[in-house]
Amino acid sequence: MDCGPKKLYHKHDFDSRDHLETYYSDKPDMAFAADSLKFPMMNFHYMFSSGFVKGDVLIDVSNGSPIHHLYSACDIFKDIIILKLNERCNMETSRWKDTRTGAFDWTHTSSHAANLEGKSTQVQDKEMQLKTAISHVISCDFENENITYPAVLPLADCVTNILILETISKDEDDYMRNLGKMSKLLRPGGHLIQVGMLNASYYMVGGEKFHTFKCDESFVKNAFSKLGFVIDYCAVQRRRNDSKLIDYDSVIFITACKTK
Repeated sequence: MDCGPKKLYHKHDFDSRDHLETYYSDKPDMAFAADSLKFPMMNFHYMFSSGFVKGDVLIDVSNGSPIHHLYSACDIFKDIIILKLNERCNMETSRWKDTRTGAFDWTHTSSHAANLEGKSTQVQDKEMQLKTAISHVISCDFENENITYPAVLPLADCVTNILILETISKDEDDYMRNLGKMSKLLRPGGHLIQVGMLNASYYMVGGEKFHTFKCDESFVKNAFSKLGFVIDYCAVQRRRNDSKLIDYDSVIFITACKTK
């Protein structure tokens, strides 16, 4: 393992395919399925199938190129916009959306999504439904006040993210600023859904060590409250693997309503 300085996902080269193979694939030695795949998908399915979170426009800004958490969303939202901070991740996501040669195989997750919905025979339909719902995959930059500049997006009814705030934030103040910028993508009364790692300080991709801001459940909840969110649902799952590729102790899933 690389023992040098930790890199930042959004500022340094990031091997998007190695990241997917390490943390999201169906390989026999992929140790993170319970935390990175099943836990988020189960909770997203619960949120969207219950009718609690709804609307027309969903914006997703996640670390890497995951799409598995959006299967349940495409049953609700007509327009899904995906934002990427890393050009390689942008290309990785677009390759899958456009069904190009060499795209990452997400069949294991579309199958799981179909099973969650009781539609185990409709795996291909589920994948095509999501691809159709994704209208844009565009670049963004949290250094800008409007992170999608020069593009101007409609305010979303729901903003989703997986592991983005802790992997792009250097400290508490940075986390608050980045959460505030994400909040600006969301209409009042809309919902922000976040999947995060608790008490993590690094994760490995392609033999290189990347930074993550170490925070606990209390900090995350307080951050949301300070920025005018009311937390409607929170689930925490203790880590269910033993790997030195990453050092988190729990995964948190939060759904919060923007009140102002």
